[in-house]
Amino acid sequence: QVRLVESGGGLVQAGGSLRLSCAASDRTFSSYTVGWFRQAPGKEREFVATLRRDGGSTAYTDSVKGRFTISRDNAKNTVDLQMNSLKPEDTAVYYCAAGKYSAGVTGAAAYDSWGQGTQVTVSS
Repeated sequence: QVRLVESGGGLVQAGGSLRLSCAASDRTFSSYTVGWFRQAPGKEREFVATLRRDGGSTAYTDSVKGRFTISRDNAKNTVDLQMNSLKPEDTAVYYCAAGKYSAGVTGAAAYDSWGQGTQVTVSS
């Protein structure tokens, strides 16, 4: 497992932008598939975006396509989530995750390392 620490959450008005960052403790972080999940109050944790370890392909949940972008900086051992055109329904605690799988990576079971989460609140 790898230690993950998120940052960058906060309060923003609808239509605004935020950039979340996740810092990893493992120097082999580039060998992990990385993902972002979120959990709104009273709801289950849901997949947001992933960047696979093999080839770096990405995937997004439909509700964020065209608005969110996942990226990584292997030299800094970080993975970011750029969130644009934010909507009130994007309000949630956002979690960074890492795992060694390349398949099934839209599910939480594919990840064995999780950050503590960072709150994102979008006001209308």
